[in-house]
Amino acid sequence: MPDNQFRCADSAVLTILKTSEEVNQLKDVDTILDKILYESRRFANADAGSIFLVEKDSLIFSYVQNDTLFKGESANAALYHNFAIPISEKSIVGYAAKTRGNLAIDDAYELDPTLPFAFNKSFDQKSGYRTTSMLTIPLIAQESRLVGVMQLINARNEAGAVGPFTDEAKTYIPLFCNNASVAIERGIMNRELILRMMQMAELRDPTETGAHVQRVGAYCAEIYGTWAARRKHSAKDIKRTRDNLRLAAMLHDVGKVGISDNILKKPGKLTDEEFEAVKWHTVWGARLFKNQTSGLDAMSSDIARCHHEKWAGGGYPGTVLPDLWSPEASMGASLSGEAIPLAARICAVADVYDALASPRSYKDPFPDEKCLAILEKDAGTHFDPEIVEIFIEIFDVIKAIRDKFKETAHV
Repeated sequence: MPDNQFRCADSAVLTILKTSEEVNQLKDVDTILDKILYESRRFANADAGSIFLVEKDSLIFSYVQNDTLFKGESANAALYHNFAIPISEKSIVGYAAKTRGNLAIDDAYELDPTLPFAFNKSFDQKSGYRTTSMLTIPLIAQESRLVGVMQLINARNEAGAVGPFTDEAKTYIPLFCNNASVAIERGIMNRELILRMMQMAELRDPTETGAHVQRVGAYCAEIYGTWAARRKHSAKDIKRTRDNLRLAAMLHDVGKVGISDNILKKPGKLTDEEFEAVKWHTVWGARLFKNQTSGLDAMSSDIARCHHEKWAGGGYPGTVLPDLWSPEASMGASLSGEAIPLAARICAVADVYDALASPRSYKDPFPDEKCLAILEKDAGTHFDPEIVEIFIEIFDVIKAIRDKFKETAHV
């Protein structure tokens, strides 16, 4: 191999190692998928791509990027489309999953008809997109566990023309995926651990469902992304904060495990004394994160403690005296304005909206117009007005999240 080829190979390996290290610092599976897909597309100069994750015998559509089609909010809404493909040899991603082999296609419309798989043209027909080259790679973690499939679409040359994926891309991107698959599996486990924690809360409070906390977490991540983009925060900083925020927001009501069943499951209206007891779930939740070892712990504590504070004051628990950890603690003056942590201000809007838009034993879900009218009315009193403004601005994304994480009936 000539010296310049060795140098290119060394550079590619160093890039993979550096990017793998960055991926391994992330915690939430969606942030991990975003990073893996973006970096793989950048390495291959691919216009688009998607990742499917394994669930039983199917591949669940889990992440997408497309520089040609998705701009602004449409990109975020596309992340929450919900469909599955069987793991079989009939589809391209199914074939890669079934055979556990990489699959490079130069032109999806010129496939040999004798192949067991075929290209599904429905997306192109619906969107007006033209899929040409494809690189499909199974994502295999430790102990040969298949966690998903990544598909890159339409490699571009230096002139911007679509053509086949290079030999370099076909060699090094699968190497990156071998490392990245372990991070994906870890991200899935992190999400599952939080959902199991919330299942404990659901045993106490039936409104704290897995679907509810996933919606609230996703709403918060999207609201924050727009808030930070307005302030021109770097993409790296935005992704790092979104990574923590989505998981931390899922834990906003974890402190309800410390509230009596007699109160949480009471069918009628709570007495003043009972409501005062419920307020303490904010303190119990924050105390779960006393031994803070990461930014995620600190943000989880902030959200658990402050998501019932109000922009104009009058929320709870306020300043906990003499301190949050004291057995003799009492609730002091409420926080207001920017003294309330940003993550908690975001979660307040997300949590209240989801309660309004979801069915409860005492009410049907409110229509969108009524939900938004309530948020707008309470902007500047209950809620940070800018957060409400952003929520309404990205409402198409909010609806896509709501549709993806629907409640499932208990059997």
